[in-house]
This record gives sequence, C-alpha cells and structure tokens, in this order.
Amino acid sequence: MKNIHIFGAAGSGTSTLGTALSGELSYNHLDPDDYFWITKFTEQRPLPERRQMLKHDLSKYQNCVLSGAICGWGDEFKTCFDLVIFLWIPQNVRLERLQQREFQRYGNQILVGGSKHDQSKAFLEWASLYDEAGMEVRSKMLHEHWMSDLSCPILRIEGDYTVK
Repeated sequence: MKNIHIFGAAGSGTSTLGTALSGELSYNHLDPDDYFWITKFTEQRPLPERRQMLKHDLSKYQNCVLSGAICGWGDEFKTCFDLVIFLWIPQNVRLERLQQREFQRYGNQILVGGSKHDQSKAFLEWASLYDEAGMEVRSKMLHEHWMSDLSCPILRIEGDYTVK
C-alpha cells in the first residue's frame, strides 16, 4: 500500500493511530491540520494553497499515512489512497478525550474566565455534534457520504480500542 488515509471524529484517535502506523510501516505521517491552518485553530489557510501543499506532499513521498479528515476541501484526493481507515468511538469517550486534550494544551486557560475558555467551549460543542449533525458540518453523515464512492478498501474500526 502506498497511501493510507485515517479519519473520523475529533477525538476518535486518528492522529494516535496515524503516528503509530506510520512508525510501524516506516511511512511518512501527514496531518491535515498542517495544511488547513496557518495559525493552528485560529487562521485557516486559503483553499487553493492547502490543496497545493497536500498535492505536493502526496507526490513527494512514496508512502504516507494521512491522519485526519479532508472531507470537503480535499475531495480531489480520494483516488490517491490505497486504504481508508474510518474510526468511530462513542461520543462520551471522544468528548472526555477532547476535554483532557484541551486541558493538556491550554491548562487553566480553558476554565471560566481564562483566555481560551470561549474557544475551548465552542470547539467541544462543535465536536459533540458529530454523531447527530447533517452534511453542513464535520459529521458521521458527512464522513459516510464521503466514503460512499471510494474505490479503495475501507477498514471500519468502531469501538474504543487500543492502538495495538
């Protein structure tokens, strides 16, 4: 396999699995956040620029694991993957992971009155929509639709499992 794409909801473990799998296979690890954001989580990169950057890296590396969703902005890359891995875990597990990750990143700044409180609260509210939202946001429905016309095999891992 040349290129593997791992995606799912925020907090489902895509980055963790992508890092582990790329290390195990000696593949390059690519993170869509590096293409999407100029300033992480605050300033988005223009669409043509992020597409060009990803296109460059997919052609530059012989083997890679891309971990994170590119639905919507990266649809033109669907044919670049030899395997897609879709991760789903229960909402309560995901949200607990995300809350812990937010605290690890920002500490007390996410608490009421902190400089990151509103941003963190909005992010967690957005992430909680995943299982029930429609096509208008990053959701399970959007991801299912995105996978519906893939020509490569899809491995679905549903449940709270370890990387091993």
